[in-house]
Amino acid sequence: MSAISRDEVANLARLARISISDAELDHLATEMDVILGAVARVQEVAGKDVPPTSHPLDVSNVARDDQVVPSLTPSEALSGAPASDEQRFKVPQILGEE
Repeated sequence: MSAISRDEVANLARLARISISDAELDHLATEMDVILGAVARVQEVAGKDVPPTSHPLDVSNVARDDQVVPSLTPSEALSGAPASDEQRFKVPQILGEE
């Protein structure tokens, strides 16, 4: 028996707002069953002594220390703006106020 039903795939598609055909529902139910099986196999292998990882190698972010340097004043930054209000760029509203 399949671990994920056709109705569950249809519900997932509805939640994701994806329109899919009946043929795609059947195909994806089978594909998701294969994916869930693969995940279950990995969970069987990974014991409590294996720490969860997102990458097989250690990853570190290389960043420099922040340095304070002279910058523009608000009036200098806004000097080329077509419109400003309260030291901010003023742009036309594109979304309704809800």
